[in-house]
Amino acid sequence: MHRTVNGIEMSYELSGERDAPVVVLSHSLGSSTVMWKPQIEQLEREYQVLRYDTRGHGGSEAPDGAYDLDLLGDDAVALLDALEIDRVHWVGLSMGGMIGQSIALRHPQRLLTLALCDTMAVVPDAMQGLWLERIDTARESGMEALADATMERWFTPVFRSADEQAVASIRRQFVATPVAGYVGCCEAIRRLNYLPMLTNVNVPTLVMVGEHDQATPVAAADAIHEQIAASERVVIPNAAHLSNVEQRGLFNTKMLDFLSRQSG
Repeated sequence: MHRTVNGIEMSYELSGERDAPVVVLSHSLGSSTVMWKPQIEQLEREYQVLRYDTRGHGGSEAPDGAYDLDLLGDDAVALLDALEIDRVHWVGLSMGGMIGQSIALRHPQRLLTLALCDTMAVVPDAMQGLWLERIDTARESGMEALADATMERWFTPVFRSADEQAVASIRRQFVATPVAGYVGCCEAIRRLNYLPMLTNVNVPTLVMVGEHDQATPVAAADAIHEQIAASERVVIPNAAHLSNVEQRGLFNTKMLDFLSRQSG
């Protein structure tokens, strides 16, 4: 399904129990709704599930130019407005968690709970060169040139060997991401600096991270957890960056337990 919101056409899917609380799933950089496939069946039993393609990704429009995280947050809120959805449980992984922080800081009244998975709250100066290098590579050589290194960051060697089909699905979506969308979101991510403001977040928050996440490591999750008083922290063993795919069973258990406790 598509809606024109905040000046762009956005692709989304809404499924599950009608009139039940809504869980929004917000994906990582270079992915789409496809990465949430391991969560859908269980979530749909108790919730409405709204998953959408971030600006520049999947079936959503990919305007040229740099984006920022507040813009990406405004996109999501505009989609909620268009669908007449008031308050939601937000589950965001990596970039999706950064967008969730923007909403928690700027539109807290729209959130019932917040799950920040495999994400961070600040990109230090030392990492700026890395992000600029990724932007240059995407522009000069396309997404394929970044794909193998990205899969190595996103999944442990054990999982890459054990479930080649799942990794291939995620890789295909990464390569299919429009360069303009990838670059626009890289520009947003590299300017991330919400950490000092997170003490203002009062919504119940789950901070979850893969034990072997190199992209947004446990230390980054700990920094978020320390800033948000109403947060709890979970480390998913034997998982790298896409912990929801690599350890889907434990990820789902922890997420659903958190949601049920907050909904109860």
